[in-house]
Amino acid sequence: MSKYLILIYQDEFVTRQAEGESISASYQEFMQRRAANLLSGAALHPSSTATSVRRDGAGGFAVTDGPFIESKEALGGYYLIEANDLDEALQIGKEVPAGVGVEVWPVRVVS
Repeated sequence: MSKYLILIYQDEFVTRQAEGESISASYQEFMQRRAANLLSGAALHPSSTATSVRRDGAGGFAVTDGPFIESKEALGGYYLIEANDLDEALQIGKEVPAGVGVEVWPVRVVS
């Protein structure tokens, strides 16, 4: 089985309104249905709490408040899954009840 990272994108306004609430029924149902594939996952705090660290070109780093890119849609959470192949990983990604959508990334195993 291969590992894939599913990045979940949400509308920031909707995410802020739901902050502090328990996991929605649609996510609970998804997690129960796909428990055999889920290795880990978590919701993220709003993008306003992110801190970006970038190389400054002079051998140092620039640290700034906020994500790399500001947009209405923000990374809201992730799942690390195991799947037989990309097709199965994409099917699992389609089942995530994300507001905006997801990205499915193969995880490179380094030995």
